[in-house]
Amino acid sequence: MKEFKNIVRSRAQESSSAVEKLYITMRHLFNRGFYKPMGVSGETLREALLELRPEIYGSIATEKVELNGLLYVIERLPVGIEECRFINLTSDEGYSKSHFKAIVPPKRKRNCYRIDEEQMNVEITRGRSDIYDILTHLTFLFIESHKIKDKVLLDDNAETSRDWQKLGQFVKSPKKLALSDKEQAISHAANILGRTFSEILDIYDSFATAEKPDRLLHIVYWLGKLALDEVNENQKRTITFSPILRERLGHHIHGEIWATNIKDTLFENGLIERPIHIISANMHSVMNSLYAGHLFKTKMAGKPEFQVYEELSKSSGNDMRATVEKHALANGMIVIPDTSGTNIDVQIFDTAKTDWKKSSFPNVKPSKNASVIIVMDYAFGEQAYETIDELLKPYNTKEGRIYLNVESVSIMGKAGILEGEKGDIMIPSAHINEGTGDNYPFENQLTFDLFDGNDIPVYAGPMVTVLGTSLQNRDLLTFFNKSTWGVIGLEMEGAYYQKAIQSASKIRKSINPDVKVRYAYYASDNPLETGSTLASGGLGTAGVKPTYLITIKILEQILI
Repeated sequence: MKEFKNIVRSRAQESSSAVEKLYITMRHLFNRGFYKPMGVSGETLREALLELRPEIYGSIATEKVELNGLLYVIERLPVGIEECRFINLTSDEGYSKSHFKAIVPPKRKRNCYRIDEEQMNVEITRGRSDIYDILTHLTFLFIESHKIKDKVLLDDNAETSRDWQKLGQFVKSPKKLALSDKEQAISHAANILGRTFSEILDIYDSFATAEKPDRLLHIVYWLGKLALDEVNENQKRTITFSPILRERLGHHIHGEIWATNIKDTLFENGLIERPIHIISANMHSVMNSLYAGHLFKTKMAGKPEFQVYEELSKSSGNDMRATVEKHALANGMIVIPDTSGTNIDVQIFDTAKTDWKKSSFPNVKPSKNASVIIVMDYAFGEQAYETIDELLKPYNTKEGRIYLNVESVSIMGKAGILEGEKGDIMIPSAHINEGTGDNYPFENQLTFDLFDGNDIPVYAGPMVTVLGTSLQNRDLLTFFNKSTWGVIGLEMEGAYYQKAIQSASKIRKSINPDVKVRYAYYASDNPLETGSTLASGGLGTAGVKPTYLITIKILEQILI
């Protein structure tokens, strides 16, 4: 048993060292300004990722091309990036005013621009975590591309396999592939990827878009082609960081604009001196929790309590969502679409204008000095510190400073769980910052007992704030969970939120030193279980009940 613990500890230490190496290397490459991912300058990054072998990247360390990991990455990168030899990471430098059309990945809010056949620009407006995320995904992508190259390159004379030549013919064909052609192409792709025909067929449509139903074939071909060009033509792929991005990063430029827009709105509407409660959540759960129960009381009569929220989450619930939004706007909701580049939309609820008899909380007593609720969309990694740090600063007017009367900050989100299953609830008692000695204990107003008995398993304990969900591996997470750390889950923002709150309340004294904090997460994945990682797919309706249960508990503490 002791020997087993030593092995686990040794593997965890190796993984921890690999994470640290990735972190340091990415910062070095950023400061350098450019690098070639599959060249000498990218070697340390590749080696560290292969040493870490993150769960989300599955078979990255084998000869097989990892399909689920490839899908996960492709959904978070712009369409067409596999065709580009030059990838330029930029700040918001005015491309939105050009003829270039913004390409937004389906699973990441970031504006990207295809400059020409060879170059893709990716805007970084959410801080270092955004850079770590992209560089990790690109490193994985390029490692997989060289696996394809190794499969199709027969000798040093640049002769390629028949499978590769046939795949190229199908990809270059301007016609839509007939079923027989599609299956022939999949057969050749299966040989190239080291996968079975059925494995390719099962995931094929997940890569498809309306414009490119056979996109998986295009991705495989272009990844392999650029890898072959690196070897045969010495045309190395290059990642660059624009001078403006390097100058601006860490200066809170986007966060300051974002926070000022919110404070301007509060001031213009006479709300800035009222009691304020900040909630980090999505853009639907607070609004729906406040009003949907009342609006659809008759329609949902006799149905389970949370059924109304499941109906709202379905594509068929568009009319219901429009009804809720219209009612919310008539009852004091103000919408602030993001124009700062943070990609964080905001809703402000003036609860003094709410007709509580026409809400889900009819017992709330009206008050002229009623609370103001600011709901901000999810931040991304270190961006959480930038945004909350700026929001909690005083508002400057011609008459002087106005200190915000912030009574509470609540964080509701999804996270990886280490003990339970998808859809379970986690109540953190502290946030541990991975890769540093920083830890942030706090008194959480949301407790285990508050959620116990709701037919959803609940776990309480410390949680780790990670550099990126895509960097986690089984050994390191097992150590966090089984050692005296007793970590129950992992997420990307908690430590940054708490760092900003503690700084504002305990050091700067810009908000109430006794500000209340609430943290609760629902499990989107379990990276310790095969088939339950983020790459295995979304929660579907399983996330609806925990999302709204957490939201309602937060609102009850604020309003009642």
